[in-house]
Amino acid sequence: MSKDIPTLYGSLVFSDKVMRNKLPKDVYKALRKTIENGTHLELDVANSVAVAMKEWAVENGATHFTHWFQPMTGFTAEKHDSFITPVGEGEVIMEFSGKELVKGEPDASSFPSGGLRATFEARGYTNWDPTSPAFIKDNTLYIPTAFCSWSGEALDKKTPLLRSMEALNKEAVKILHLLGNTEVTSVITTVGPEQEYFLIPKELYAKRRDLIFTGRTLFGASAPKGQEMEDHYFGALKPRVAAYMHDLDEELWKLGIPAKTKHNEVAPAQHELAPVFDTTNVAVDHNQLTMEIMKKVAEKHDLVCLLHEKPFDGINGSGKHNNWSVSTNTGVNLLDPGKTPAENIQFLVFLVAVIKAVDEYADLMRVSASGAGNDHRLGANEAPPAIVSIFIGDELTEILKSIEEDKFFNAHKTIQMDIGAHVLPHFTKDTTDRNRTSPFAFTGNKFEFRMLGSSASVASPNVVLNTAVAEALAQFYKELEGTAPEDMETAVHELIKRAIRKHKKVIFNGNGYTDEWIKEAEERGLYNLVSTPDALPQFIADKNIELFTKHSVFTKEEIYSRYEILLENYVKTINIESKTLQEMLTKDFIPAVNGYAAEVAVNANEKKALIEGLATTAEESIVKELTEASNTLSAKVAELKAVTEKADAAAEEDMQKAAESFHKDVLTLMDEMKDVANAAEEKIPDEELPYPTYDQMLFYV
Repeated sequence: MSKDIPTLYGSLVFSDKVMRNKLPKDVYKALRKTIENGTHLELDVANSVAVAMKEWAVENGATHFTHWFQPMTGFTAEKHDSFITPVGEGEVIMEFSGKELVKGEPDASSFPSGGLRATFEARGYTNWDPTSPAFIKDNTLYIPTAFCSWSGEALDKKTPLLRSMEALNKEAVKILHLLGNTEVTSVITTVGPEQEYFLIPKELYAKRRDLIFTGRTLFGASAPKGQEMEDHYFGALKPRVAAYMHDLDEELWKLGIPAKTKHNEVAPAQHELAPVFDTTNVAVDHNQLTMEIMKKVAEKHDLVCLLHEKPFDGINGSGKHNNWSVSTNTGVNLLDPGKTPAENIQFLVFLVAVIKAVDEYADLMRVSASGAGNDHRLGANEAPPAIVSIFIGDELTEILKSIEEDKFFNAHKTIQMDIGAHVLPHFTKDTTDRNRTSPFAFTGNKFEFRMLGSSASVASPNVVLNTAVAEALAQFYKELEGTAPEDMETAVHELIKRAIRKHKKVIFNGNGYTDEWIKEAEERGLYNLVSTPDALPQFIADKNIELFTKHSVFTKEEIYSRYEILLENYVKTINIESKTLQEMLTKDFIPAVNGYAAEVAVNANEKKALIEGLATTAEESIVKELTEASNTLSAKVAELKAVTEKADAAAEEDMQKAAESFHKDVLTLMDEMKDVANAAEEKIPDEELPYPTYDQMLFYV
């Protein structure tokens, strides 16, 4: 470690400590008021902050600044400007104004807008988000910003997230005051997004055009060993991987990202990083930055970091677990059940609000985890099914049942675990087990949404969660408003009881991987939106438009624009995959198949010429099978080209139908071709193949 960790941590962040030292007291107080209470920031305050921010940045080697934002590409964007201002005589000074800090003007027409902006309507604005700290990276001051169009529509991921946080804050404070907790003046949501990823050698990655263009292997025979031995999960870190993780931690810590946990994941070459939770807005920014830094640090180690949800067939894909909770400004976690959860009315109200929210807006939760990459992962024995349900464990289930049935809850006795070896200390057994098959699981004092794909922004699921829970709390408030204080306890009990009866169908503590659960979920009336084209139309369902517009998180136009963008992204993704597969097979694989078949045929003929009557059954079988595979693939390449062009043409008139066609026709045919190619690959020596194989890529250390 180049420095001690406390000194290293946040050294490149314009943190609260830096602001307190650099800003005049009145300016610092005004900025803190904006950050904590959401009050408007005056330009004179912004000017003072800008001067201090520039001085600090220059002291730390920065020469440029950029407004860093999150357009609806799913990635981040930045335009760099230097601090220099010419003053004549060939001289410059370093300047940065409050106006430059607060507002930038990138070209809005060049980013996805879903029809909100035409090509000729180019003006867009970036607007400083003071709740997320600025930082220095690559000698540039990065200023987190929101991004909107000239006409005011949100064109990014951050703006709706901030709106949803305000909506939840408003409704949560109201219900808490009604319950008698008047000390609370603000409520925030917090998130800790666990990030799964793969590492493979850079030189092997460069030889796989499918990885380069699509992020996943479009075909490839499985290695003799996969994850079946269960030896990679939490296994000892190999030196090359450990060195990468060490450097990654350092780079993240410099940027104030609280990287906490690192370990090997289930699949070979798969790993995970988990941070300490943070305010949702900051956590989203940090996760976007984490994904970027992961890739950059991998380059230094001659590795490539793969964030696709399913880069390799036959082994686990990668997800991103969104650990979500709700806290007050008084330091209380509203999802902490405490020692007596059955008597913790505040906790029960928020617990049931979450259950109600997820039940009523499970379709939106599924939409928030949609995407071409994640479709390959959901429902397999590595990720939750596409059915959204909630796991709350045995104890909470019994508590809710006792409330529903007006029965006394007999609390479980504390159990000391004694596992037989006297040298080992005793410890207290948890009151409930974990359920790794649940897409939305209560894990002690938070909910873990496990559906999200590894490459996705965590903004979308948190926008949905925040808004849906805000709506549930708003309805609870409406039911309880006007209740006399002496009647409040009874009224809350009845409210909770009604909510449990209505929404308990979304609670499922069993195995989510079984066919029986799929059937049971259907009988319960739960959504099973298997693919992205199945899920996306729910985004524009009337009830969901009403939800978002009521709480001012999206306008109706913003909702439709995002629906169009998500559909278009899906169509373009599968289109690129199809074209890549066609190119790889035509230019690389089929010639390799034919070449090796010809080589075997020549060898067989030479053997026959050398020894009359010598049997060449093995060679003839290989030649026959490879020739059939070559012919089949050649025919299917032509078929795939035609099917892809037809699906692509449909996009001009109906993007939804195009997405459905790409899913049903194009992907189905691609899977058939993959199976043929994989079978042929198994008969060809590695040195005869035009690309590295699974065993080479996954078992490199």
